Amino acid sequence: MTVLPDEGFSLAAEFPDPTREQWQRLVEGVLRKAGAADASGPAAEAALATELQDGLVTGPLYTADDAPGVPGYPGFAPFVRGGRPEGTAAAGWDVRQRHAHPDPRRTNEAVLADLENGVTSLWLTVGPAGVPAEGIATALDGVYLDLAPVVLDAGADFEPAARELLRLHDERGIAPHTALGNLGADPLGTLARTGDGDPDGPLAAAAGLAALCAGGRPGLRALTVDALPYHEAGGSAAEELGCSLATGVAYLRTLTAAGLTVDQACAQLEFRYAATADQFLTIAKLRAARRLWARVAEVCGAGAASAAQRQHAVTSTVMMTRRDPWVNMLRTTVACLGAGVGGADAVTVLPFDDAIGLPDAFARRIARNTSSVLLEESHLARVIDPAGGSWYVESLTDELAHAAWAWFQELERAGGQAAALRSGLVAERLAATWARRSADLATRREPVTGVSEFPHLGEQPVRREPAPAAPGGGLPRVRRDEAYEALRARSDAHLAATGARPRVFLAALGPAAAHTGRATFAANLFQAGGIEPVHEPATVDAASAAAAFARSGAAVACLCSSDKLYAEQAEAVAAALKSAGARRVFLAGKPGGEQREAYVAAGVDEFVFAGGDAVAVLSSVLDSMGVA
Repeated sequence: MTVLPDEGFSLAAEFPDPTREQWQRLVEGVLRKAGAADASGPAAEAALATELQDGLVTGPLYTADDAPGVPGYPGFAPFVRGGRPEGTAAAGWDVRQRHAHPDPRRTNEAVLADLENGVTSLWLTVGPAGVPAEGIATALDGVYLDLAPVVLDAGADFEPAARELLRLHDERGIAPHTALGNLGADPLGTLARTGDGDPDGPLAAAAGLAALCAGGRPGLRALTVDALPYHEAGGSAAEELGCSLATGVAYLRTLTAAGLTVDQACAQLEFRYAATADQFLTIAKLRAARRLWARVAEVCGAGAASAAQRQHAVTSTVMMTRRDPWVNMLRTTVACLGAGVGGADAVTVLPFDDAIGLPDAFARRIARNTSSVLLEESHLARVIDPAGGSWYVESLTDELAHAAWAWFQELERAGGQAAALRSGLVAERLAATWARRSADLATRREPVTGVSEFPHLGEQPVRREPAPAAPGGGLPRVRRDEAYEALRARSDAHLAATGARPRVFLAALGPAAAHTGRATFAANLFQAGGIEPVHEPATVDAASAAAAFARSGAAVACLCSSDKLYAEQAEAVAAALKSAGARRVFLAGKPGGEQREAYVAAGVDEFVFAGGDAVAVLSSVLDSMGVA
């Protein structure tokens, strides 16, 4: 075999490095061909930017010039790259499964099955929304409490739940220094959920539990800073982070006033955040959270080792849908990936049927296996801070941290988290954010697969045992699918009462090449509101369209074709459909000027097009059909 000498061959040697200006000129050409407004240089690049919540803007291109600075090293302040030098590489993140079945024996069966199949810690809902406090021992029968951490979530009942768990430790001979988990005290989170009560008494009780844990239970924390109430009320990522910081600061004040040192107080807190299917925003949120808390701890005088934030990420309930719930498996997989890459210490993947009721064994299996596949097959945890060094992620982390810090400062100026909750400042801010997002959902600028996009009216509903009612009275709980779910519920009621869903006749004009695109768009749109599209092979003329409409059993009709065929046939067909009894006639498209006026004069009542308010259109259609 002949060995060739190393001549320094480089595959990229003949390709000079392009400049940003060259790339921008290429963008200009693409924009001109697409009919976009003339833009040059930075303006062309800005035309491709995407606006996010919190005033953040995602650019189409990032280079080293966009990087905000050196983010530090894993395990060292400001902990952007992780709270531990080894990241989660040693054993992966803590796979934490949530349990909320009110029957302690049923819960125990599920707990043991989870622990035998990959789950490493338990998140136990206690009280009216879960297992009764006196049932904790039964629920944890057979669980090795010095091996499997137990995290309690008992709301206002956190003190009796914590005392019962501690009693169980003593009864089973668990040495204090081997006890693991979190007692789950979160008075301000309970205030956010319920809107009731003075948190001063619960804060004092939480401080007592913290002193107990700090006095000889190093593996047990007393308090949770739960940011989920703010996310689930429609808050943005920055608002979620800002509220968590204000809550954490309030707890530090309480604990240090009760005699704990700042380092001891920091060691008693675990922060809980939502992980969404926006993987990059989830990654940036967790990285920004560690940076922000490190700054708070530094200002409060905590040592470097105490400033690392302990994080528990939970897949978002806001993104979960009740229709076509199987798609939730995809959403939670992406969210779990974002949480793992973002450096969460513990991750809870909610079962795909969580929005419907109590999960069954199959759903719990899929939930725990989501983490198992990412850890054991994708080896996701074997790389420390996989997103580190990405100019996009580093920039997004920095911008999000600044937006969250500004909101945190506003909360502190308002008197702190408790005062901001009581005054309505938090509720008003989150409601305004959700209103803006709801507009994007209504116009389908933020699509929801299986709900607002690609709905399936023939889908068999998934049935589950009802879950106990969650505490309410404070901040609302919102879901992305709620507006469309209300429309589909109206359709379901109509189906139950009449034996058929409300229908829309699609008058597909001309050959398939002319009408398929808009017919598909219209069918997708109307099905999102539970309205069944019906159509016959391509309509030839106005008379055949009217006859086909009469046979369809529909109450409304929608014209679907190309602009050219609309100009030739739309007026006659619209008039014929009105004469045949169509209560409303729609046209798929967005004509302008005189053409639009002519269609309206002929009988077209409304135009449906991408970017229009789908919820408003569908609501009005159901109203016109008399669907209650």
